Amino acid sequence: MSYAETLLPEFDQEMASTRKVLERCPDDKLDWQPHPKSHTIGWNANHLANLPDWLVHALATPELDIAPVGGEPLTPPKANTIREILAMFDRNVAAAREALTRADDEHMAHQWTLLHGGKPIFTMARSDVVRRIVLNHIIHHRAILCVYLRLNNIPVPGMYGPSGDE
Repeated sequence: MSYAETLLPEFDQEMASTRKVLERCPDDKLDWQPHPKSHTIGWNANHLANLPDWLVHALATPELDIAPVGGEPLTPPKANTIREILAMFDRNVAAAREALTRADDEHMAHQWTLLHGGKPIFTMARSDVVRRIVLNHIIHHRAILCVYLRLNNIPVPGMYGPSGDE
């Protein structure tokens, strides 16, 4: 089995779980944050919707500079409603899934670099970027969003079985 073939079932499950969490976010709570140092529900939801696009970048390019010297810094898209966030998420998930299905094992073994101002933040195999930077990062922010939902008395959906609300 190829790397993509082994990863796709997990990818599909994690994306379905992430979508269930995003669906629970109410438009009237997008500006809510538990602490001034914390991001808002809307920021986390937008970040989750955009993260699958990082997988596309990692598989299509050898590097990404998020603040290139003399250039415009990377500005992630910002949707203002859950409907828009879900649409962005769905587009990015479809593109990421397609990119994964096209990537062979040799391509996944190639190095990919994230830069800031021309300086490397990290360099790792694309397969590690997909797992550690994209999937694990999505799971991390999804968990944050679940806590935010709980703090607002919004039922949390089950992901690996029923939640305490089901």
